[in-house]
Amino acid sequence: MGGFILYFILLLIIPLWAQFKLKRTYKKFSKIRSTSGRTGAEVARIILDENGLHDVKVVESRGMLSDHYNPMTKTVALSPHNYHEASVAGTAVAAHEVGHAIQDAKDYAFLRFRHRMVPLVNISSNASWIFIMIGIFSAMTEMLLLGIILLAIGVVFQFVTLPVEFNASNRAMDQLVSTGIIRNTEEKSAKKVLNAAAMTYVVATAVAVLELLRLLLIYTSMNRS
Repeated sequence: MGGFILYFILLLIIPLWAQFKLKRTYKKFSKIRSTSGRTGAEVARIILDENGLHDVKVVESRGMLSDHYNPMTKTVALSPHNYHEASVAGTAVAAHEVGHAIQDAKDYAFLRFRHRMVPLVNISSNASWIFIMIGIFSAMTEMLLLGIILLAIGVVFQFVTLPVEFNASNRAMDQLVSTGIIRNTEEKSAKKVLNAAAMTYVVATAVAVLELLRLLLIYTSMNRS
C-alpha cells in the first residue's frame, strides 16, 4: 500500500516540479531585456522571412505560455508578453515556435506523424480510462486490455512529440545565432528557457510510460488470478 501511495505522490510531484521550473525560468528571463531590443513578434517575423515563410502569420494568443504554431492556419501564436515585449525568454520562445513552422515547411517526418495522430489521440485519450475503470472494477480483463491499448496510443504520441520539440529548439538556436538576433552572452540564457520547456515534455512522457507499465502489471495480475 505504501508503495502505491509513494508512486502516486511521484506522479503528482514530478510534473509539478517540471512546470514550476519552467515558470520560474521563464519568469526570470522574461524580465531580462534582449540586446536586440526586438519583440517576440519581430523576432518571429525576421526568422520566418529569412526562411522564405512569408505566408506564415504572427498573431497574439491569450494566456501565459500559450505560445504555439498552428499548421492548419499557418500561424505562429505568441502569448501577450512574448508578442509585445523584448525579452530573452520571448526571443527564445518565439524562435522555438517558428522552428515548428520551418519543420512544417520542410515536411519534417515526426511533425507530420504527430499531426496525423492528433484525431486518434483525442478519441483514445478520452475513451481509454472508461474501459480501464470498467475492466478493473468489473474484473473484465478484455475491457482493461482495450483501455490499455487506447492509452498506449497516447504514450506513442508523447514519444513522437519529443523529437519534434527538441528539433524545433535546435532550429531556434541555429536561427537566432545565424541571424544575429542574440549575442554569445545570451545563448546560454536562451538555452535555459528552451531546456526548461523541453523538460516538461520529457517528464510527461516518463509519467505516461510509468502509468502504462502499472496498468500492464494490473492486467497481468488479473489474468493470473
